[in-house]
Amino acid sequence: MIRSFLTVSTGTLASRLLGFVRDSVIAALLGAGPVADAFLAAFQLVNVVRRLLAEGGLNAALVPVWLKIRERDGADAATAFAGRVLGTVSAAVIAAALVIGVVMPFVIALIAPGFIGRDTLQFAVDDARLMLPYLAFAGPVTVMMALLNAQGRFALTAFSPLLFNIALISVMAVLLVRQHDPVQAALVMAATIGIAGLLQLSMLALRGATLASPLRVSFDGEMRSFLGRAVPGMVASSAPQWLMVAGAVIASGAPAAVSWLYFANRLLELPLGIVGVAMGTVLIPEMTRAVRSGEHGAIAHAESRALELAAGLALPATLGLMVLSGPIVRLLFEHGAFTAEDTAATAQALVWLALALPAHVLVKALSPAFFAREDTLTPLLATLQAVMVAIAAGFLFGQLHGASGVAAGIALGAWSNALSLIRRGATTFGFSIDADARRRLPRILAAALGMGALLWLAARLLPAGVHGLVQAAALLLLIAAGILAYGLLLQLFGVTGWRQAVSAIKRGHPA
Repeated sequence: MIRSFLTVSTGTLASRLLGFVRDSVIAALLGAGPVADAFLAAFQLVNVVRRLLAEGGLNAALVPVWLKIRERDGADAATAFAGRVLGTVSAAVIAAALVIGVVMPFVIALIAPGFIGRDTLQFAVDDARLMLPYLAFAGPVTVMMALLNAQGRFALTAFSPLLFNIALISVMAVLLVRQHDPVQAALVMAATIGIAGLLQLSMLALRGATLASPLRVSFDGEMRSFLGRAVPGMVASSAPQWLMVAGAVIASGAPAAVSWLYFANRLLELPLGIVGVAMGTVLIPEMTRAVRSGEHGAIAHAESRALELAAGLALPATLGLMVLSGPIVRLLFEHGAFTAEDTAATAQALVWLALALPAHVLVKALSPAFFAREDTLTPLLATLQAVMVAIAAGFLFGQLHGASGVAAGIALGAWSNALSLIRRGATTFGFSIDADARRRLPRILAAALGMGALLWLAARLLPAGVHGLVQAAALLLLIAAGILAYGLLLQLFGVTGWRQAVSAIKRGHPA
């Protein structure tokens, strides 16, 4: 499982790093004003759909059903079922895109009510309509990625999303050179998103077309049953994005607040993407096989390793983002139209938003235990509750502290989601944690806290007023020192050593 995890994580890391480049250019082109708020609100809508479908949501629902059909009825039956899913999902998303395009003003007014009565509303509607073709490609891309994941072919699904960012970055580079008007630049970037979806579909179709045939649109009993389980799972798997939508609903009333929250959240996407998406992609098939085998040891092994990976990577990332929020935001986004005031507001929001990261990753680790048992309703209800908590808390705190208060509300919503899953799982089937995990988890927490303290002390020595390469070099040195300190503390506390980790990767088992 660890080897597959590393494959998916490497692809996700590359995609997230390109995403930072993309967002840095967006900040330089659009800044944090009305045009940026409009584009990012529309882009957030696309991101929800992308995560809802392509990055774990449908994968979580399709993989267990596909594996069951293959084990029960054979490979041909599984391929035919996949063909019906591919045809039906593709038809559904095309129809949905057409309907959403017609009612787009109402959709934007719903997710960003603060835009009503301002030019920002029409900007957002125009951008969102140009992005809609992406939906038509997201459907078949989703099914192909899920089928490849179910067969353990993770490399292609891990690296195909790179095309999305490569296409957008290429177009934005041209816009930067030609110095287009921000409104026109946003429209060109929005149109590019649909083309990027076509590139990803073309790449996957070369390898995945034979996994689903013949293509059919079907709404028979079996398909309705599948969709009835899939839709709640898809919504639940996109909990972080729904919480950000909830935050945008509150933040849209304040100028630039949507942009500040978006850029702060993008810094959470790197660790969340590496850990969360990889665990969702790899752990769901692993957990499904363990549950179907009925072997308590296999279930405990999968759940324990998932929690160790979640804690081991999310905790240091959270502390690192909180300690280095200012320097990181300044380095990545303070260019062009993005000002020092925008940096300060984004960094302050990031400090609070980072508190949601452990909860997000914990949800990614806990949800497969429900999905493997074909229970998608429990994660759905936990997500809906979390959204309500985020809206209520965000409204209250936002009145007092602006964008930072909204970020704090989002963090509370994330922890509401995680605690709901813990409570429900413990009372229904019980989480199986082995002795190694019970020994390692407190030590991982201690190592992360030690790293955070050392990083905070080292950050005080970071020279003020530096820019460019010196700023980047100093920040990278701090991050490298933090990673090294964390690794040494893990070894000192007896969690794992470098030799054990390398040996575990070669064997395909956890350290």
